[in-house]
Amino acid sequence: MSTKAVLAIVLLLLCVFGSCTVCAAADATAKKTISVGSKQFTEQRILGQILLLLLEKNGFDVKDQTGLGGTAVVREALISSQIDIYVEYTGTALITFLKHKDPITDPVKCYDTVKQEDEKNGLVWLPYMPFNNTYCLMMRKEKARELNVGTLSDLGKYVGAHPDDIKFGLNAEFYARPDGYRPLQQAYDFRFPEGKIVKMDPGLLYTALKDGQVDVAMGFATDGRIQGFGLVVLQDDKTFFPTYNASPVVKKETLVKYPELEKIFSGLTTKLDSAAMTDLNYRVDIEHKNPREVAKEWLQSAGLL
Repeated sequence: MSTKAVLAIVLLLLCVFGSCTVCAAADATAKKTISVGSKQFTEQRILGQILLLLLEKNGFDVKDQTGLGGTAVVREALISSQIDIYVEYTGTALITFLKHKDPITDPVKCYDTVKQEDEKNGLVWLPYMPFNNTYCLMMRKEKARELNVGTLSDLGKYVGAHPDDIKFGLNAEFYARPDGYRPLQQAYDFRFPEGKIVKMDPGLLYTALKDGQVDVAMGFATDGRIQGFGLVVLQDDKTFFPTYNASPVVKKETLVKYPELEKIFSGLTTKLDSAAMTDLNYRVDIEHKNPREVAKEWLQSAGLL
């Protein structure tokens, strides 16, 4: 073989191996990118920041799209790949997205149902968190004591005997939901007169109840304002409300690309219980702290950051 031929082979090998080295280096430095969304209310903003912080800890370049909008807006953003992941509630998916008429009150069964049925939509439900942000009915503590009302059955009996005595505050969605006001009154055998039903934005209900504008109001079980405003949750003694456990929901192709996501969020499945979530909401809504700051402090105290 001539000297020129040998040199040509050597140069070719150098180019090939050089290209491989460049490609390997590029792969090694490639950023893992992901977009995180959330709904607009306090708890969702906190949960969004929890996801963000855990992803950043694990080397992801994260786009923050928390506070994106209401339930339908964020769900559509996930399906259309505007975001890759957000936290949703099992009961919401069951009733609102998957159109089940009958609520499921068992948390495992509810989770398994939505996980299985949402697969056809290209969505994966990662293991759920133990806190349950279900609907609830609330009263001021002193008013509940005055009327001797501690359960929803007690409320039903009182309303049946004194239909014009108390006002009920709720939002338009709860009034119309298949797991909302109408089936609730059937389950507990009561009916507020239409003139005693006050519809308002859900964010205003807690203040309206605290200030005595209404006597009973719908709410969410992990809302920090229940504690902050001295309210009491009436016991759902017939287990009417479905479970609303929170779970990170991710696009299937995103999970295929980043299978480590389930492990990254695994600590939330044991540590973020109802007491912890209520406290985080309290810090933001009552103490007026920043959701990211609150999320970071909790993750550090829980040994997850």
